Amino acid sequence: MTSGTLAPAAVEAMFDRISPVYDAMNRLMTAGLDRRWRRLTAEAVVSPGDEVLDACCGTGDLALAAERAGGEATGLDFAERMLERARRKSSSVAWVRGDLLALPFDDETFDAATVGFGIRNVADLEGGLRELARVLRPGGRLGCLEITRPRGALRPFFRLWFDALVPLAGRLLPGGAAYAYLPASVRRFPGPEDLAASMRRAGFTEVEWRLFGGGIVALHTARIPT
Repeated sequence: MTSGTLAPAAVEAMFDRISPVYDAMNRLMTAGLDRRWRRLTAEAVVSPGDEVLDACCGTGDLALAAERAGGEATGLDFAERMLERARRKSSSVAWVRGDLLALPFDDETFDAATVGFGIRNVADLEGGLRELARVLRPGGRLGCLEITRPRGALRPFFRLWFDALVPLAGRLLPGGAAYAYLPASVRRFPGPEDLAASMRRAGFTEVEWRLFGGGIVALHTARIPT
């Protein structure tokens, strides 16, 4: 499990297992900053009245942020136990079980899409991005929030935190041992420049990114051409 690469069925099973501790681990890993990062992601791409897809929605916090930004949100995830927890948070968001690589929506359905801490777990990164491009209307916007590999002074802290402390904390929580997968998955995932290039190849333009948390988290924004 520590290779950073899992088959889709194994990823689904892993997220089902960690669903009881998912929110607590997010707060712990980010010192509570993940809520702010999700809010900034939603605000970057969602306008009032937009129909918004939050893909890989997990327990729903980013979909709720999109709703607070004025969007009509749909949250999609393939882990049913994650969705069970999301449904407890909101009855106004449409929660859908599905796969980012085969989205159950027609072309040009949404005005905006978001993905928070989930795109690195997709078996085919560019395939997932192409699916998001497909379901966005011309001019539609994408916001992708993801852990990245920091450079400079924070690099030793990052290695201590994600390679040692996060897996240890996960083992102390019921079902959290799956967090041993996280450090390897982050090391395997492309850096911000590479993810931006993948977005462009998938059909997005105006690709930009900014870093949060001293470079530990990157927010990419992009647009479908009109």
